[in-house]
Amino acid sequence: MAEQTFYIDEDVGQDEHSQQGTESSPYKSLSFAVLQHGDSHKFLTRKSTTGEVAEGAVESSRLDWKPAAKAALKKAKNYAAQQQKKAAREQELVAQRSKEEADRKKIFDEAKKIVIEEDMSLPKAVKIKLDETDPKKVTLGNGTDVKGTRVRVFGRVHRERRQKDIMFITLRDGYGFMQVIFSGGLSKTYDALTLTRETSMEICGELREVPAGAHAPNSRELHADYFRIVGKAAGGDDAITNRVSRDTEHATLLDLRHLTLRGETASKVLIVRDAVEFAFNQVYKELRMRKVSPPALVQTQVEGGATLFKFRYYSEEAFLTQSSQLYLETCLPSMGDVYCIEKSFRAEKSLTRRHLAEYSHVEAELDFITFDDLLDHLEHVICRVLEVVMDDPTIAQHVKELNPEFKMPERPFMRMKYSDAIDWLVEHHIENEGMEPHKFGDDIAEAAERRMTDIINRPIFLTHFPAEIKAFYMQKDKDDPRVTESVDCLMPGVGEIVGGSMRMYDLDELMAAFKREEIDPATYYWYTDQRKYGTSPHGGYGLGLERFLAWLCKQHTVRDCCLYPRYFGRCAP
Repeated sequence: MAEQTFYIDEDVGQDEHSQQGTESSPYKSLSFAVLQHGDSHKFLTRKSTTGEVAEGAVESSRLDWKPAAKAALKKAKNYAAQQQKKAAREQELVAQRSKEEADRKKIFDEAKKIVIEEDMSLPKAVKIKLDETDPKKVTLGNGTDVKGTRVRVFGRVHRERRQKDIMFITLRDGYGFMQVIFSGGLSKTYDALTLTRETSMEICGELREVPAGAHAPNSRELHADYFRIVGKAAGGDDAITNRVSRDTEHATLLDLRHLTLRGETASKVLIVRDAVEFAFNQVYKELRMRKVSPPALVQTQVEGGATLFKFRYYSEEAFLTQSSQLYLETCLPSMGDVYCIEKSFRAEKSLTRRHLAEYSHVEAELDFITFDDLLDHLEHVICRVLEVVMDDPTIAQHVKELNPEFKMPERPFMRMKYSDAIDWLVEHHIENEGMEPHKFGDDIAEAAERRMTDIINRPIFLTHFPAEIKAFYMQKDKDDPRVTESVDCLMPGVGEIVGGSMRMYDLDELMAAFKREEIDPATYYWYTDQRKYGTSPHGGYGLGLERFLAWLCKQHTVRDCCLYPRYFGRCAP
């Protein structure tokens, strides 16, 4: 190609393909000109100068065109070479991607031709849950053990990976995990090649022990001979790993709670929760206590009115229950000691990590007892529940994984009176919410209470709170009428998990308490009648199940200890 002359004006030129590089249509940079036409041409450069010659007037003058400097030309050549290499690499990548796409399409087209069917000549597969297997044998429902039994399992893909022509799948069904191996034609099917996490599957095969030195759940693996996709999970941008990850904000995780429940931590917490609730029922049965189901729709309050959820009940005003305590007390004369595990509702506009608007309340009432009896009972129930929970190897393993530092609480629990706690807080320079030293009569704030518990680092029965800061129905201490026979059980890391007390059982004293609190006793006739028809010394407590779990499973917030948390600002999904 014959040598041509191209013009570069650094001020008014433009580096666009529409420019011709002529004197009337110059380029802006030498690099662009060399990149477009190569370096075997003549390049003339100049700058347009603009200066003010008079106020309000501008005059432009042009310098003469000059050949491009050797240094500038060398720099432009290097830039052009780099850009050409980059363009060549991009073309290679495009070609490579195109080839890979074609190869993938060819593989997928071939894979679609592979049809797998269950070999009916094989022994009939026994349907099992993923935790019902032993490395060497399978236990059938009738109790017989049959070695080498072929099994049929159902579950969802928890993890998957490939190693040459072998595919490893970790299947999950809510009862356990199982490693499954696809080899031969199974790993080459279209369904196997496009498998996504959370896809639900049916798989048949033979269970075998894992090779020496290898690891798999329960030390066994399923060598598949047949599988079927039941429900294919979304992939690409909608893949569950893109929607839910460790970096996802907590609020978003709660919006996607239905998906986060599939994670190992969330599912373990809820499985432990199931075991804990079962253990409470078992322990109460051991103590010959009877379970009742009080109403959730009420027209009386137990705690302060500020925490009541009000609603219209037909033509009347009603509330969601704050506690089932009053109803439990009415069962004592006819049923003996009673308990319930029901939902309670508190309308506090609180966003602390230990508050919920809806929570599971383990409540109990015991008849003909003393305050010491109540404390002994509470200590026994808490420790016995933990024993039952930890006796299950699967649950104990979940607790160990969630809370590696967990230790069974030492008995007896530390017993500390409220007045002694005030002295302790003063001595340790832990101030109240007004940034002043604590004094008798203060309602010890959550932060101070939790800090004290964490420093002492053992379960505490904090007792004998002032009457002014406790509920109207709590029995006063006969030796010090300033305080009540009340107790909070405090646990390290979470604070209060139980609140309880002896209840006023003298009718006149209870009626005086109603008057003092300016509560009309008329609507509580069914409660005050308990004192009118054969009263008795009795007491009870309420335990927050989510707080108990937060302590046991070492969860930062009670929100992660229930299925779908409800708290100030959240009532979905």
